[in-house]
Amino acid sequence: MLSIIGLLTIAIIVGLLISNKITPIVALVLVPIVAAFAAGFNFAEIGEFFNSGIESVMSVVVMFIFAILFFGIMQDVGLFDPLINKMIAVSRGNIIAVAIGTVLIAAVAHLDGSGASTFLITIPALLPLYKRLKMNPYLLLLLVGTSASIMNMVPWAGPLGRTAAVLGMDVTELWRPLIKVQIIGMILLIGLAVLLAIREKRLIARRGDFNKNVYEEANPLDKTAQDEASLKIASLRRPKLLWANALLAIAIIGILVWGVIPAGFAFIIGVSIALPLNYPNMKDQMDRIKDHAPNALLMAAIILAAGSFLGILNGTLMLDSLAKDLVIILPAFVLPYIHLVIGFFGVPFDLLLSTDAYYFALLPIVEQVAATAGVSSLSTAYAMIVGNIIGTFVSPFSPALWLALGLAGLEMGRHIRYSLLIMWAFSIVLLVISVLIGVI
Repeated sequence: MLSIIGLLTIAIIVGLLISNKITPIVALVLVPIVAAFAAGFNFAEIGEFFNSGIESVMSVVVMFIFAILFFGIMQDVGLFDPLINKMIAVSRGNIIAVAIGTVLIAAVAHLDGSGASTFLITIPALLPLYKRLKMNPYLLLLLVGTSASIMNMVPWAGPLGRTAAVLGMDVTELWRPLIKVQIIGMILLIGLAVLLAIREKRLIARRGDFNKNVYEEANPLDKTAQDEASLKIASLRRPKLLWANALLAIAIIGILVWGVIPAGFAFIIGVSIALPLNYPNMKDQMDRIKDHAPNALLMAAIILAAGSFLGILNGTLMLDSLAKDLVIILPAFVLPYIHLVIGFFGVPFDLLLSTDAYYFALLPIVEQVAATAGVSSLSTAYAMIVGNIIGTFVSPFSPALWLALGLAGLEMGRHIRYSLLIMWAFSIVLLVISVLIGVI
């Protein structure tokens, strides 16, 4: 009975998340409570499960809030502008250089872990270059999306935070083995960018200008709104403090890698230094916090809701029961490799499941089933992260991707047709390499 209730609970949550009709918070909080009542537990017991779940994710919540604030402030002050501008200047006029520059610019832009800001920085800056060189703008989206996906393995981005919440571990510890996967992934992506650029040169010679008559140049903002937005961005820049901010960012990232203090504490210190350093006026400091607070609090709220969900499902033993019954149903030879099978199909899963559904609903089941076959929880998590994360920005469930499509004037269907197989193949290669180097 517990297995049936647990399966129905997860199926309903996945269905609600896929439907996009309610927020993940509502689905992750209310459905498990109803399920726990149906399984015969009372309010007092459910409250204990809730406390247990919240405690397991609290460190992740703190880290997320202050990491988003910190990197948001670094974007505001223009820390990454010189590097991005230099890359654009160097790559101008050469198709292969433009493709490589796209990968590097997107990697730098995604240091804050925000897909929306990454596309806001890269698409407007690079789209004119692609048009001038008659390059396919879907190649721009593919390269930016894949580069941002590799960088999305940082601990302050969504997937690792969700995974840490599910496993009940420190997100920085989870990230460290993935650093070498990120480095290898970026090197491979640069190689892929070169190959795709060579192909693009041949296609340009054959087809001419891709951009001609494909879409009209349009910007959803009128001229006045553009000018106001540009003035606000310029007023926040602090070019004279570039080196001070660079040293601060390097120090905080160095502390994260070193692991001498908790990640949340490191980012709290970083925010506390960055605000008065760049904005001595208290009102300006509060404005910076208010601007970035919505993103920080939304992610924190989702993680807390996930803690409630996991606390209830673990406390009621639904996951344990479901895993045991799945072990009975599945062929024995599949169990030791189930995490690799799920990782292999991780990118297609992005077309069926939202990020929340993948990590909060699917990961706990796979982790429990694989554990019965002696597979460590970390190995399962890494297989599912590496296998899935490359497809983050080919999924219709990604709000940031819709923003990118709007900025570039492109279509979701054509983007999926252009990018899906390439991203999936890249994901499989990275998964195999992760196995060979011992991460999985």
